[in-house]
Amino acid sequence: QVQLVESGGGLVQAGDSLRLSCAASARTFSIYAMGWFRQAPGKEREFVAGITWIGGSTDYSDSVKGRFTISGDNAKNTLYLQMNSLKPEDTAVYYCAASPVRHSTVFRTRSSYDRWGQGTQVTVSA
Repeated sequence: QVQLVESGGGLVQAGDSLRLSCAASARTFSIYAMGWFRQAPGKEREFVAGITWIGGSTDYSDSVKGRFTISGDNAKNTLYLQMNSLKPEDTAVYYCAASPVRHSTVFRTRSSYDRWGQGTQVTVSA
């Protein structure tokens, strides 16, 4: 069973930067895309950013586009999220997810991902 483990969360001030990391516990040949989702208290878990290993396409939610950058290492199934110019509304638990869907398009729906990490808390103070 492949596990995803996130790290890098913390408490920062508005305007600061953070870098989240996600590592798979074992090599797997069935991961074709990975993504970051987040869930704020009382809200649904939402797509933040994704990357597909088929062609290297990336996609971002409108709320983070231009501030966050997703990257990763296909061979190691590691994933990163560089978050710049953080805002209080970015406060949430951030989850790493892996998808077995072999496609060149990044999927934003949670159902496209079948493996999830435990989450890492990001708190941005005003």
